[in-house]
Amino acid sequence: MILVRHEIGEVLRDFRQQKGRTLRQVAGRASVALGYLSEVERGQKEASSEILASVAEALEVPISIIMREVSDRLSVLEGMPTFPDVVPDDLVALDAELAEPELSLR
Repeated sequence: MILVRHEIGEVLRDFRQQKGRTLRQVAGRASVALGYLSEVERGQKEASSEILASVAEALEVPISIIMREVSDRLSVLEGMPTFPDVVPDDLVALDAELAEPELSLR
């Protein structure tokens, strides 16, 4: 069974480690008990939306980015295809051709 709280915890831990911050630093900035944040990161506790918003702010990462990462991880676990965040070059070129048709002076 997939538990969303596990994925949220892993994503929060990954962002915290990428930023080079300790649990203590993030918990302090987010005004969250150190033990509670640790349990959230380990997927043992559900974090409220208020706690998630505080932790996201402490990490200086938009909550939408955190939730996008959670969503992407859940999609992989469910066997769903993931979609790139960028438009492939061949589609960009096609879009440019459609937006700017060639003018002929004949």
